[in-house]
Amino acid sequence: MEPSQPNGNSPPLESSTEQTAQPMSKNQLKKVRRQQVWEDKRERRKEIRKQKSKDKKQRKREARENAVPAALPEDSGRKHLRPTQLPITIIIDCGFDDYMLDAERTSLASQITRCYADNQKSPFQTHLAISSFGGYLKKRFETVLAGHHLNWKDVKFHEEDFEQVAVHATALMHGSQGGRLAGIFESNQLPKQTSAAENVQTGELVYLTSDSPDTLTQLQPHSTYVLGGLVDRNRHKGLCYKRAKDRGIKTAKLPIAEYMQMASRFVLTTNHVMEIMLRYLELGDWGQALLHVVPKRKGGVLKAIAAEVSKAGIEDDADKEEVEDDAEALKQQARANSTPLEEVLVSG
Repeated sequence: MEPSQPNGNSPPLESSTEQTAQPMSKNQLKKVRRQQVWEDKRERRKEIRKQKSKDKKQRKREARENAVPAALPEDSGRKHLRPTQLPITIIIDCGFDDYMLDAERTSLASQITRCYADNQKSPFQTHLAISSFGGYLKKRFETVLAGHHLNWKDVKFHEEDFEQVAVHATALMHGSQGGRLAGIFESNQLPKQTSAAENVQTGELVYLTSDSPDTLTQLQPHSTYVLGGLVDRNRHKGLCYKRAKDRGIKTAKLPIAEYMQMASRFVLTTNHVMEIMLRYLELGDWGQALLHVVPKRKGGVLKAIAAEVSKAGIEDDADKEEVEDDAEALKQQARANSTPLEEVLVSG
C-alpha cells in the first residue's frame, strides 16, 4: 500500500520554522536583558548575603556575651526540680463536639495533649480539668490514643460541663492539695491593693475568648479560667463568648494587642493560650510570655521593640534589617535575664 499523499490544504512545512525565526518584541528583549543583568550580579548578591549573615551572627554572639546570666537557685544542680503547684485552675471546655468536623476534633485531641505536656513541664503548674468529655473526643482518646490519658497525672476528665467542674475546682484549690501562693502569687508580687491573706478566700470564674470586650491584665490565685475547646476555622465566630454571656459568666481576652504588633493574622489555638498563661505564671510579664509562644513566622514584635525601630528613623531596607537584628538581640538578652523587655530597652 502506498503512503498517503499530503492533503492539498495542509500548510507548508517551512511555516513552523519561519514562525520560530521571528524577531523578539521589545518587551521580550527587555526581559532577556533584565535576566542577563540578574545573572551577572548573582555572585555579588551571594557575597552580600554571606557578609550580612556573618555580621548578624557576630551581633548575636556579642549580645549573648554581654547578657548577665540569671541567678540560679541553690538547688539548680538537680536534674529535675519539683514543680510548684499553684492554686489556680484551667478548664478546657469540650462541649462543642457537634460544631466540629472529624479533622477538627482530631486537632482538638492533639491540642489537649499538648496542654497537658506543657503543664507537666512548667515550673509553676496549674490544676487542669477537661469538661464535657464525651462524644468523638472521648472515643478518640480511648481507641486511637489507646487510653493513655488514664495514666496522666494532675488532670481530671469530667463529663459535666465547665460550670459544674469549676465548683469542684474551687473546692480543690482551697483544700490541702490546692497548692501554695508562690511565684507571682507571693505577697510581694500581688497587686498593692491586695495581699496573699486577702486572696486566699477570693477568686473568680473567667471564660477566655478573643471576642470579649474586656482584657485580662493579670491572673488571680484561687481563680478558674476556662478555655474554649473549639477548632472551627472561625466558622462559628463568637460561640464561646455567647455561651459565657448566656450563663452570666465573666469573660476576658488575653492582652495580645496591648503588647504585640502582628505582621499577619494569628489565631490562638487552645494549647497556645495554655502556654502563654503558663509562661506568665513563670515570668510575671505578658510581653515575655507572648514572645516565647508566638511563632517567629507570624512576624510578631513587641510594641516596645516596634517603637524603637520606628524611633530609629529607617531610611532603607539595609538599615531596617540592621535595626531588626539589634531588636532580636535585645529579645535574646531579655530571655536570658528573665527581665521585662522594657527594662532592657531603657538600660540599653
